[in-house]
Amino acid sequence: MKVILVDDERLALIGLRKSLEKEVSGIEIIATYMNPTEAMAGIMEHRPDVVFLDIHMPEMDGMDLGRQIQALTPGIEIIFVTSYDQYAVHAFELQALDYVMKPIQKDRLKQTVSRVQEKLSVKREQRSKDTNVPLICCFNQIHFKLPGKDVQVAKWRTSKAQELFAYLLHHRNQTIHRSVLLEMLWPELEEDKTVHQLYTAMYHVRQTLKAYNMDMITIQSGHLEAGYKLELGEAQLDSEQWEQEIRQWKVVDVSTVHAYEQALYLYKGTYLGNYEYMWAEPERERLRYLWLYHMRQLSLYYQQQGLGEKVIESTRRIQHMLPDEEESYFILMKLYDDMHNDLGVEEQYRLLTTRMEHDLEIPISENISEWYQDWKLGLTKVRHNN
Repeated sequence: MKVILVDDERLALIGLRKSLEKEVSGIEIIATYMNPTEAMAGIMEHRPDVVFLDIHMPEMDGMDLGRQIQALTPGIEIIFVTSYDQYAVHAFELQALDYVMKPIQKDRLKQTVSRVQEKLSVKREQRSKDTNVPLICCFNQIHFKLPGKDVQVAKWRTSKAQELFAYLLHHRNQTIHRSVLLEMLWPELEEDKTVHQLYTAMYHVRQTLKAYNMDMITIQSGHLEAGYKLELGEAQLDSEQWEQEIRQWKVVDVSTVHAYEQALYLYKGTYLGNYEYMWAEPERERLRYLWLYHMRQLSLYYQQQGLGEKVIESTRRIQHMLPDEEESYFILMKLYDDMHNDLGVEEQYRLLTTRMEHDLEIPISENISEWYQDWKLGLTKVRHNN
């Protein structure tokens, strides 16, 4: 575990260093800093696992430095150390892993380090799970990822071979009758005229898997090749991994919010979203709204904690992923109104108008139009003041 210590008091730095080295095994203190600017440069250079950070410093408030660390080096755990307990709430609003009072007690320090080690262990396990098995990436378009290798965009001999693989992958571990595949791929032709084309497309699928070293994926033929079943072997799907991860976190609170955020940001786009496969639409919708539900839970947590900027950030991400959802535009309009950001309100209303009325050719919801007209007349401000 690599650690950096930041405190403007030299004696405090020395004391914390000695305590950690005495009480904790497997710890490497790679640097200590008294100057926050130098500390940020050191954190960028060394990329530690954990930063122990004093809050009350003269040049830069530790909270501000914590925000910089999270913005520039996400994933680094922060533990605040201070003599002033009134900062505790703000520390956890920044998703700090822990908050320790000076003078630091031996048992309290051990408890903190135990939490860090547990968190890092979960991260290592997740990274190991992600990197030690072949991965089929299904968000947006099909990619292959072998352990220790870069992601490879799958290139198919024909669009029919691509869709054939995608359909069998979608229905993995199920035997799909030949007639179903023929009807899906060549609906305009009679079955006896397309059987050879199916055999050829299947040959191209198998050759493509072999070319990308993904031949642990097998496609079994039924009796007289009447049907086909795809089996993954040791390979995994990123969409399945993501769903398993997000379902682990039932509630968003101080202890889970960081993991919740990481799980949500693993959703990298729509399931098979670059392909116009109507048969994939139910699964697209299911995963999309699973993500939306949890993203709204995270946004609600931010709102309850008074983290306006985080609410805006998460709502904008919803808007980016689901541009047809009116609610995200309306939420942002009201947030910007609360912040007296008139340009922000106008921008969101313009984006909503463009998306709904111009692109989709449907009217904006009446309650949003009425709210906007009231806002133009200054009536929303009157309500706030009352």
